[in-house]
Amino acid sequence: MRYLPIFFVIIALSFVSCSSAEKIEKSSKQWYKGNLHTHSYWSDGDDYPEMIMDWYKSHDYDFVVLSDHNTLAQGEKWKLIPKSPSHELGFQKYVEKYGDQVIYRKDSADRIEVKLKTLAEYAPMFEEEGKFLIIQSQELTESFQSKPLHMNVTNIQKLIPAEGGNSIPEILQNGLDRVKAQRDSTGVPMFLHINHPNFVWAITPEDIIALNGERFFEVYNGHPQVNNYGDSLRPSMEVLWDKIQASYLQAGKPLLYGLAVDDAHNYHVFDQNSSNPGRGWVMVLSESLDPASLVEAMERGDFYSSTGVILKSIDFSGKTLNVEVKAEDGISYEIQFFGTKKSSSEESGILLSEVSGTSGSYTLESDDMYVRAKIISSKPKENHYQIGDTETAWTQPVKTR
Repeated sequence: MRYLPIFFVIIALSFVSCSSAEKIEKSSKQWYKGNLHTHSYWSDGDDYPEMIMDWYKSHDYDFVVLSDHNTLAQGEKWKLIPKSPSHELGFQKYVEKYGDQVIYRKDSADRIEVKLKTLAEYAPMFEEEGKFLIIQSQELTESFQSKPLHMNVTNIQKLIPAEGGNSIPEILQNGLDRVKAQRDSTGVPMFLHINHPNFVWAITPEDIIALNGERFFEVYNGHPQVNNYGDSLRPSMEVLWDKIQASYLQAGKPLLYGLAVDDAHNYHVFDQNSSNPGRGWVMVLSESLDPASLVEAMERGDFYSSTGVILKSIDFSGKTLNVEVKAEDGISYEIQFFGTKKSSSEESGILLSEVSGTSGSYTLESDDMYVRAKIISSKPKENHYQIGDTETAWTQPVKTR
């Protein structure tokens, strides 16, 4: 019998040990459902933080933010309730649910003012370790020549005031730089993402291409006025995504990831003309349900975005992207793989392959810059963004390692 030298035995055992550790690490991660763009009475939403948190928790979300415009839910704020049936009914429901926890008063015109709960006050009412998490967020709201420039900061620790600037890219870059400075100074993981670029057609692909350090944007936003699908002159969010992606990779920048969000403002009337909760979300594969783990997982691209489609697995071997859907009975699925060729990068976002069914894969070729998958179901989207929408999911782009 021949014996292997002890050196090779040690190497072999080390390899087995490492492989086992990788499997254990991967299996210990869980999928967490969350929304990264939501509004309340702290800015231009139409409901109370507690009512909003209750909605998301009761609809099986694992984490959520309140990203109100240029404010954090801190200090004292009184909200004058508008004289409308929906707002008055909302106040009645609030009092019925939370009783003497509701602090309110009436002004000289008999109008109701409610003292809003701060994050420190309402978070303990809902948070449960490993089950439900509220992450502090801000929608950094700027403008340039009447164009709205909105950026969400996830896991922000200190308010960042609007600063202005001399151009759209300059204002966006200032936001990125200030978030990075806060992250560096606090050591707390956080990130900025660009909101609804096509809202009032404010942000072009070229504006985002000019940036350094941007990793996230909204490929889908549930607000009815954000023009997700573009028009005859301007790109859809997916076309914009691929154009920026190709430019970033050519310039040696990191991949750009796409988020699906609600941008919820309206909680009393649910229809196509309202910006309601439940339209878009992210599914994050994370070691734990805490802000740092979720942020770091998303920065690795360990998440997908959805309006309803649930994925059973996403696997990337370094060359082949495999996608499997958690199928619903009676529903059909199309899995599309999009990318850009190095030899013709000016034609970004071409359809590389398409598969009918619940699983599909694409192996990157030497001429491929990246690949991402879009999964389209036949199931109509409940409370749709646009008539004819069906439930959809987007994986994050990957490239050859």
